[in-house]
Amino acid sequence: MLKAFQTLPSDPDDLRTTAQGLLDLAKAQALRIEKLEHQLAGHRKARFGSKSESADQLALDLQEDREIGEAAAAQHDDADKTEEQTDDKPPRRKNNRNPLPEHLERQKQVLSPGDTCADCGGNLRQLGEDVTTELDYIPGHFVVREIIRPRMTCSCCETFAQVPLPSRPIVRGIAGPGLLAHMLVGKFCDHLPLHRQSLIYARENVHIHRSTMCDWMGKITALLEPLADYIGTVVRAGPALFADDTPIRMQSDGKAGKFQTARMWSYVRDERPWCGQAPPCTWYQFSVDRKGQHPASHLKGYKGVVHADGYTGFNGIFGDSLATEQACMVHVRRKFVDVFERDGSAIAKEAIERIAKLYAVEKKARYQPSEDRVALRQQKAKPIFDDLEAWLKDKLPKISGKTPLAEAIRYALGRMPKARPYLDNGLLELDNNICERSIRPLTLGRKNYLFMGSEGGGKAASIAYTLIETARMNNVNPEAWLTWVLTHIADHKINRIEELAPWNWQPN
Repeated sequence: MLKAFQTLPSDPDDLRTTAQGLLDLAKAQALRIEKLEHQLAGHRKARFGSKSESADQLALDLQEDREIGEAAAAQHDDADKTEEQTDDKPPRRKNNRNPLPEHLERQKQVLSPGDTCADCGGNLRQLGEDVTTELDYIPGHFVVREIIRPRMTCSCCETFAQVPLPSRPIVRGIAGPGLLAHMLVGKFCDHLPLHRQSLIYARENVHIHRSTMCDWMGKITALLEPLADYIGTVVRAGPALFADDTPIRMQSDGKAGKFQTARMWSYVRDERPWCGQAPPCTWYQFSVDRKGQHPASHLKGYKGVVHADGYTGFNGIFGDSLATEQACMVHVRRKFVDVFERDGSAIAKEAIERIAKLYAVEKKARYQPSEDRVALRQQKAKPIFDDLEAWLKDKLPKISGKTPLAEAIRYALGRMPKARPYLDNGLLELDNNICERSIRPLTLGRKNYLFMGSEGGGKAASIAYTLIETARMNNVNPEAWLTWVLTHIADHKINRIEELAPWNWQPN
């Protein structure tokens, strides 16, 4: 099109038409450049920038920051002058070292000069002692446990007697419950792939091949599946839950080097913010794709409130006589954060500041009873929410509809009506951050083990994550609890599976 404007016409009307065409072209190119620059800024931030979106991480006002820095420098100069005029020494730093836990084993080492004086040969007597504590670490070690069952026979009737072999997590396997729990927690809690664990064990001269460990993981997760299903039942029994998903790579048909994008779905029940009595728990489910049929299947029959983002795949669980949706204001805020970091828009900055006022109210409402949360939100949050919505509607017609800022405003106006129910219901939250936090272990894990080997491996991972993250939410040591569960679950009745839940476990 630029070639058409290399020669300008002499006729005024043609010249005016040509100028208008150039102006339209310049506007279109400017919008395209702005859009591409916005995308480039997003990619740069994803690769090199901070992942935090807290207000402290945002340079909301560069001029204000500059003024604060100048004021701080002047104050520092004044402090230096005052320090030169006084001879007072700065206060000595207090020791804030935490005491060592009492349950740790104490090993005493006594360094004595003996009973005889080195100068005159007289007898020494003790006046006191100085004790220096030192925290040390002894690497964990393997233990071979031998189960001996004598075969006995009666001297009268020649009947044989022998105690039956106790149930074990893996029939005819050499791995005990402690080792299996250690491997499970090592991979899905501490993010150590099995081949790394194999190398660590080899340093102790214990050689366990990675394929053997994979086989063990599949067998024990199948054994633990009823417990994970029970946790899923508890999650779906709550009046409100949090839902989200994250991508994870899966090897395609077992072919090396070929992968497809699978999904891990997370559903969380956490009533601690409103002083609920139910234990917090997380339920993970794996699928080979992101079709909406998966969340609809996972939450089939659920009629509570689901905190979710704007993904259309969740629409299958919402509707008449079905679950209701609570939108996430963090996703709304994130759009404005992206725009502000890109071009420093004053409107985006003000939107972020207005949303921050809502979170200031939520900080006071957290860990309060449901009725108190509703009263506080109606008094302080509702006017802010209403004013924000009206302000966005007023700003939208005044800016170009093709800009990222306009897209952010349209997204906000589309989600805010679905975010409003939290104002009238103390059981709900302003965002989906509770579920976002349940995604972090998966994010760290996939950076280490890279991919799932198969659909069965993804299902095994969902069971392991369900158990481990639920234990962590209840402040339970996942390795100690899983060791206990693997010791008892083979003989435990399936209709009493709730007795093995982490919130019912009491450590010895």
